[in-house]
Amino acid sequence: MKQEEEKSNTIISNLVNKYGLKSVVFENTEKNFRTFKEEMRDLVKAQKENARKGCPDMPFDYRDVGQFQFELLFGSDILVFILHTNVFEFDRSHEVRRTSYIVEENSRSYCGVIKIYNFLSDSFKYDRLNDIGYLVARIFINKENHYYIEGKREISQIYNNFSTAVLDQDSIREIINSAMMYSINFDLLAPPYENIVEVTVEEMQEYMQNTRMRTGKRLGFRFQADSTGGAF
Repeated sequence: MKQEEEKSNTIISNLVNKYGLKSVVFENTEKNFRTFKEEMRDLVKAQKENARKGCPDMPFDYRDVGQFQFELLFGSDILVFILHTNVFEFDRSHEVRRTSYIVEENSRSYCGVIKIYNFLSDSFKYDRLNDIGYLVARIFINKENHYYIEGKREISQIYNNFSTAVLDQDSIREIINSAMMYSINFDLLAPPYENIVEVTVEEMQEYMQNTRMRTGKRLGFRFQADSTGGAF
């Protein structure tokens, strides 16, 4: 009976400790997500007039979609920032787990996650539900506000040492700017002719009625993680 009670107490103790840790991590990640929102609002406010000088009709707007999402509409692109509601731990095979920073204290490997996706603005404008978006970056943030980025090209070039990198306003601005630059340079390409030579009557009717033919910047091409970025 005593052994069962000790086992039960151990379970409760572990539960309380783990839940407490995850709560701290999520609260810190949510706080940083609010800073991302503030920096994005400031960016749009400061640059909106400049962005439209050369092209008055070009979209350049910030949208607050709620507690866990906001969007930047710029030109023909949308960046969607999403705060995941769960806390994750790095996989045991991940390079971060082998650093002295994690080896010394494993709780540092628990992170909240902010994801950045790139979509075509027309996908939302015309309600093209089958269109493709691409994950540009994942930002992992732990209880001590250290961060690690898995991302594409420009974003992967950001200083990225989890042991020493602390998320602040400057690094958040750099992440936002790099995500925008990647999206601008990631152009819409026509798929190979052979991939679209056939179309069904249903697809054509749906296209004519709703303009919903599936579109993505690399539709018809194999899209993989860049050699300098992380895998998704």
